[in-house]
Amino acid sequence: MMQVKNQVKLEFSSIPENITLARVVVAAMLAGMDFTLPDLDDVKVAVSEAVSNAILHGYQNRPTGFVYLVFTVSPEGLEIVIEDYGRGIADIEKAMEPAFSTLPDRMGLGFVFMKSFMDLVEVDSQLGRGTRVRMFKYAFQTMQAVQ
Repeated sequence: MMQVKNQVKLEFSSIPENITLARVVVAAMLAGMDFTLPDLDDVKVAVSEAVSNAILHGYQNRPTGFVYLVFTVSPEGLEIVIEDYGRGIADIEKAMEPAFSTLPDRMGLGFVFMKSFMDLVEVDSQLGRGTRVRMFKYAFQTMQAVQ
């Protein structure tokens, strides 16, 4: 069981302006942790991509939905959970392929970025019920202990 040092829960409308809010909150959460500036940038991009996916794909850009974020700081690192109750993902494996997108004007790199910038990415989704993305970034001290 993970020892929680700090936890923040957010609920916000599914509008693109709130992508910036999520980035600012995760930056504040990382401020007191042993992360490098490149790590901070990586985590902010991963959060942006997950929130964007919830808004654009989950809610199809409709502002009537809500995105839920939970940031949990532990001695091991930072866990981020982004959840929506939108349309869900029909094929998670396909959605994680580079350049795959259900929207023609998108590059389809959201999950690719999340997986390359975070140490762990798990996706759970059900059609018509929504998607939950769990990401984890190990703290610098934890990474040193593993090596």
